[in-house]
Parts: sequence; structure tokens; C-alpha cells
Amino acid sequence: MDTSVVILLVILVIVAIGAVAWTMFQKRRTENLRERFGPEYDHTIHELGGQREAEAELESRQKRVEDLNIRPLEAAERDQFVTAWRSTQAQFVDEPTAAIAAADRLVAEVMRARGYSIGDFEQRAADISVDHANVLANYRAAHAIALANERKETNTEDLRQAMVHYRALFEDLLETREREVAR
Repeated sequence: MDTSVVILLVILVIVAIGAVAWTMFQKRRTENLRERFGPEYDHTIHELGGQREAEAELESRQKRVEDLNIRPLEAAERDQFVTAWRSTQAQFVDEPTAAIAAADRLVAEVMRARGYSIGDFEQRAADISVDHANVLANYRAAHAIALANERKETNTEDLRQAMVHYRALFEDLLETREREVAR
């Protein structure tokens, strides 16, 4: 065989191996993002119009949240938030509209205490999607109801649903489920 043919074959084999490795890397990356973000992965693809854009966005969120100082709550803080939540739920009986606004504020306070940024809603949602993707759809639904509530476009059942959604996020942020399982 001619030396140039051997060199060409070696180059082709190296390129083929590189292509296979790149494909495997991309597949693993996609699987990791799907696992970490759950339904938020598909939501982001739908919002941004493509897998490549969505994956870049999700990785960007991960990097942003890694730079935040996210911390668990101290027991005393957690107890104060639980007490505030119980008060908010009790308020729902007599003043459901005010209770929804209070629940939204309380969730934001827990986020702030944990170290999440509390800018606009979309930034908060993006940040919590990294560690709390399993309840992000609840947060979006609750927020949409809260906005409709401000426009007086809700009924009591809508507001009840919002409280349920806020509670799911609230409990996840407090990490109460993990503590109960550990016990």
C-alpha cells in the first residue's frame, strides 16, 4: 500500500472515532439534561423552538445557579416559614384573594432565604428549575392564576388550585419531604 493511502485511512478512522465520540457525548448530555430538568426540558424546547437552543439555555441556568450561594434553611427559619404558611392557608378561608398574594410573596421569601435570586418571575422560574424542576409547572400554574386573580378573572376553585400549587413548591423549597423520608 502506498503511504499516502495509509495516512488517508488513518485520518478517516480518527475522524470516524471522533464523530462517534461526539455523538455519544451529545447523547449523554441530552440524557443528563432530560433527567435533571424533567418536564422543563420539553417546555424549554417548546419555548425556544429547538433542542440545541434549549440545551444551551438549561446549561446556562445550571452555571448561573452554581454561582449563587444556595443553602438549606436553618431549623428556626424553616419553622418560621411553616408558621407563616399555616397563617396564609388559614387566611384563604376568609380572604382567598389576599391569601394568594401572600402565598406568592412567601414563596419568594423562601427563595431569597435559600439564596435564589428573586428578580422577575421568569428569572425565578429559571433559577429554581435547576434544583426544583419537578414542581416548576406548579409554580407557573400558580403564578398564572395569581395574575388572573389580579385582573379579577378567577373563581374560588382557581384560587384553591393556586394554593395547592404554591404549597407544592413551598414544601419542595423547604426540603420537608426529604427530611420526613430520612426520619
